[in-house]
Amino acid sequence: MSESPESFKNYTRRCLLIFAAIIVGTLLMVAAATPSIVPMQSHGLRIALILAVASCNAFLVATYLMHLISERKFIHVMLGFTVVFFVALMFLSIFAAHDLPHVAGH
Repeated sequence: MSESPESFKNYTRRCLLIFAAIIVGTLLMVAAATPSIVPMQSHGLRIALILAVASCNAFLVATYLMHLISERKFIHVMLGFTVVFFVALMFLSIFAAHDLPHVAGH
């Protein structure tokens, strides 16, 4: 596999940019989790911000650093399994919400 030095330089630059984006995302998550740095009244908004940044970080790591961006068929199969299991777990959680033990005398 003989790659040109220019190609390797572009690849290295892209990896460094992605690494910098992951570092910035991690710092954003830490800042959002620390109430003294980012004062937010809503805990839900804080959690949503952290989850959004974590999702972006996971996407960058999976697609570029793990080289999964070229594995289209594998990704679609895994996403299909994920959707099926997620929907199944949501239905199980919804149906189990009313499964409470009956205590005598109450």
